[in-house]
Amino acid sequence: MLFSLMALAAAQQLRPADTEKWSPEPPIVTPGAVVQAAPPSDASVLLGPGTGLDHWQSMDGKPAGWVFADGEMTVKKGTGNIQTKRGFSNYQLHLEWRIPPGITGEGQGRGNSGLFLASTGDGDAGYELQILDSYRNKTYVNGQAGSVYKQYIPLANAMRPPGEWQTYDIVWVAPVFNSDGSLKSPARLTAFHNGILIQNDVELRGETAWQGEPRYKAHGPSPIKLQDHGDPSAPISFRNIWVRELP
Repeated sequence: MLFSLMALAAAQQLRPADTEKWSPEPPIVTPGAVVQAAPPSDASVLLGPGTGLDHWQSMDGKPAGWVFADGEMTVKKGTGNIQTKRGFSNYQLHLEWRIPPGITGEGQGRGNSGLFLASTGDGDAGYELQILDSYRNKTYVNGQAGSVYKQYIPLANAMRPPGEWQTYDIVWVAPVFNSDGSLKSPARLTAFHNGILIQNDVELRGETAWQGEPRYKAHGPSPIKLQDHGDPSAPISFRNIWVRELP
């Protein structure tokens, strides 16, 4: 217990900048043509033309405050994160997102959001795959689009320009915990950005930490969460989100 408290105290002394990495920069790879992937027969559609925001809620359990129109969902700045009403363990996920044309700002202040593969509490608690405008926008490489935030740099920068739809295709293997709450097996993640492999079966070191080092706490099936980041740039949009539960 004493060791754990000392480690926690040391992590809290770290500044956010201490866990930023600025090199090596991933190679820029131009993706192929945009293809909108229709959900397979066994998928649960979380966002589509006829769903509205039925599958999403605010973090306090109230109806999601984001904007839905024409099959698309757009962040409503200041209303907070949203997450699915259901919890999931292992799954395959497809998600499409778009940075608005004419986006302004730079670094982490341009088109910032996040996909939390498992939401483990209020705010930004959970495991985050970063969403950001990384098209000709320099930032720390373990915080650019496709990074496992502050843990893994993406294998490639596969961003399309603002105004075009981006795709994430993900296989998520949830962590498993022993009955005493200790970690039995870590979370694992494989991710494709616009059809290009960016994370190859990486083993997460714990939940996302903006400040300090990642660590695990025991949890079970968890919602999928999307972030209202609070940066000053124009809000991003989502469409065509579906999930296939896996053993």
